[in-house]
Amino acid sequence: MSLPALPLFHRIAGQPVIVLGHGDAAQAKARLVERAGGQVVDDLAHGIDIGARLAFIAHDSADACMADALRARGAGLLVNVVDRPALCDFTTPSLIDRSPVVVAVGTAGASAGLAKHVRLRLERALPQGLGALANALFAARDALRARFPDGADRRRALDGALAEGGPLDPMVEHAPAAVEEWLAGAAEVAAAHHVIVLRSDDPEDLTLREARLLGMADAVVADAAVPLAILVRARADAQRLPPGAALPCGLTVELRLPG
Repeated sequence: MSLPALPLFHRIAGQPVIVLGHGDAAQAKARLVERAGGQVVDDLAHGIDIGARLAFIAHDSADACMADALRARGAGLLVNVVDRPALCDFTTPSLIDRSPVVVAVGTAGASAGLAKHVRLRLERALPQGLGALANALFAARDALRARFPDGADRRRALDGALAEGGPLDPMVEHAPAAVEEWLAGAAEVAAAHHVIVLRSDDPEDLTLREARLLGMADAVVADAAVPLAILVRARADAQRLPPGAALPCGLTVELRLPG
């Protein structure tokens, strides 16, 4: 199963970003660049000269869009041409801002309207204090490392705290001292091995618990016949092990085919 595009977060604070065109579309892109701390440059040649790496193009004329996209791309820039996905190296998602937590909903240019309405639904579900929770976890990094020196232990402890119903469940509001209070009483998390017998090739047939375990696993045991659509639900950095392999410490999920 392939992704239609690779989602990335691009740091542009203090950097020049080219925005070409007039009207609402160009103004919207300029506001987006400024919101991320970038410097809007409205001249292609000047932007290239001062080292811009991204270009937004929003001309009314298709020919003008094509010409500037070719020039910018030839100079090594990544290009976004508004409403013309075939000319785009990247697209801009619909954003939920709980800074420093940012959730991006994209459709690889298929439908900006769909991305917007998915974002609006998700926006209602995410508490306003999510950014504060992220900042508190960042501030507690040293204390967390001291409490759980081993990386796998630390990850399992955080997974337990951040899981649904956990003391740091990100989908509910928390008091300012929630992270400190959790860390003060955090217990060791034992290694675990869970077996999931697949009911079909469809990842939607996983139960919520199975999907959660797979997404949290440090290692996944599966033979070559397990569908890729299931395997991609695991963390990208989780170990992939064949059946019968020695199990590492941490949370291991073994995927078995029926029969």
